[in-house]
Amino acid sequence: MADLISDGKTRVAWLSTVANINAPTVTELTAGADYTKRITPDGLKLDPSTADVDTGSLASTFDTKTVGRVGFDVELTFKRGDTVGDDAPYTTLKYGVSGFLVVRRGLAYNTAWASGQKVEVYPITCGEPQNSSPAANEVMKFVSPMKVTDAPATAATVA
Repeated sequence: MADLISDGKTRVAWLSTVANINAPTVTELTAGADYTKRITPDGLKLDPSTADVDTGSLASTFDTKTVGRVGFDVELTFKRGDTVGDDAPYTTLKYGVSGFLVVRRGLAYNTAWASGQKVEVYPITCGEPQNSSPAANEVMKFVSPMKVTDAPATAATVA
């Protein structure tokens, strides 16, 4: 049994519109902005959390729980670019901008979007961009905090 290596096998796109987040089309994905090459190797943070719901009673002698609401902490770290095209994430993902973050995992980055591929689609509104502190021997970076505004489609299929 071989392990699936993630290096070079993630693709991230920003779409301004998606008709159906459970079935984004190849046309919609191709029209989106591919930001994969601008994201740092550790810069894709999509952390789900599930709240606990206490199901115990006065008669309980053991603390029981079930699953409650789900939420996501989303933050992307981008490299800044020295040309307009290379700096598109910084000029696009401003405070209050809404769109859809699409993530494809497990396929080579340069594999074209195609019907049947599995993707995650997150309805997003961007927070205030945060410029990273300068550091020696590093590229200039910024962090885009993102708010998930509706239930995402974490197992969508490209139509």
